Amino acid sequence: MKWLRLALVCLMAGCLGMAADAPDNPRTAAGQASQKVAPAPVPPVMRDTDQDTGDVVVQLPGAAAPKAEALKDEPAAAVTPPEPSKASGIAPAAIAPHPSPKVFYPPAFEQNSAVFCQKMIGQWTEDDARFLLGQPIRQRPAYGDNQTVNGHIFAFSDPTGRYKELELDFESGTGLLRTVFVYPLNMTWQECRRQWGGEVSATEANKGRKFYSYMDRRLDVLVDPSGKVISLGLY
Repeated sequence: MKWLRLALVCLMAGCLGMAADAPDNPRTAAGQASQKVAPAPVPPVMRDTDQDTGDVVVQLPGAAAPKAEALKDEPAAAVTPPEPSKASGIAPAAIAPHPSPKVFYPPAFEQNSAVFCQKMIGQWTEDDARFLLGQPIRQRPAYGDNQTVNGHIFAFSDPTGRYKELELDFESGTGLLRTVFVYPLNMTWQECRRQWGGEVSATEANKGRKFYSYMDRRLDVLVDPSGKVISLGLY
């Protein structure tokens, strides 16, 4: 019996020794792990620089991406007004550009520009005339009886269209308007007689022309040999 007990004790001691050396024993595994040598550090030159710990941008093969350019202000495209339809009955050529603003003149001036200017004798200066009639189209000196310059005459287009031209004579000393010369579009001496009547004096002028002076009004009329009125003088 003693030998049997001794054999059992030896057998149990052997089993315990094998269990201690098994790799599944946590204590043995921890001991072996503590005995492992840490791997040698990798030199920087051997490290993989392509490794990226952040987000990766992948560019697919193909055309290169366009470079970003600053936005430029483009001029606004011209807007072409639509042409009228055939149903409207308006031809495209009938569309005129926007008219310029109309210039309004005194009613008396539009009624008869020559008579209006006559009433301004002794009041208007050259600046006054330019203000109403615009810039003169030409100018010339005015001469007295002794052939000396005693004034200046400015020619203006008639804005009303009643006459071809208006000439205003300004005296040198005062600078005020003293005489108005009017050039009608188409007027005859017979029309003058029917319109104004009255007593006149006639004087022969050069080149077969005649100079008529009204006795009852401030009006002189220069007529060519055919009886057509060349000019009217208002003073």
